[in-house]
Amino acid sequence: MILKPNSGNGWLDRYIEVVPDSSLLEGFKRQTSETLALISSLTEDQMKFRYAENKWSIKEIMVHLIDTERLFGFRALAFARKDNTHLPAFDEDTYVKNSKADERSVQSILEEYIVVRTATVALYANFTPDVFEFRGIANNVEMSVGALGFGTLGHEIHHVNVIRTRYMELS
Repeated sequence: MILKPNSGNGWLDRYIEVVPDSSLLEGFKRQTSETLALISSLTEDQMKFRYAENKWSIKEIMVHLIDTERLFGFRALAFARKDNTHLPAFDEDTYVKNSKADERSVQSILEEYIVVRTATVALYANFTPDVFEFRGIANNVEMSVGALGFGTLGHEIHHVNVIRTRYMELS
């Protein structure tokens, strides 16, 4: 069982802190079904809704979650393999701007979400317990493999909460 680390580092802390105390793999499984149920319940108009100018649509948020999960997974893999390369930050606004998410079908976004989440679960499921303590540098911050896993969960919790409070109540 992979348990939540006591703390992450830097900006990752705010995501780790919102994750309920649970095992990482159970958290991924529970979160996947909850996010799929929420997004599947929305109409196309709701998925394209923006609560203010220059805010992302729900489609863009979903693609942002997919992109971020891939990037966090790459970082976790690099640290797990003891690659000492300092990994760069990424510009989330540039990624979203160039994702063309609003041109995609909701179904294609959900299918990609499932594929990426399945790969993430497989990645973490095959790390031995000691690997979760391995550390590396990304975005000029030292972080552990475990912090990246729980950071992935917390990042999605953050954005799903934004969808519920800023999008669904206003659309």
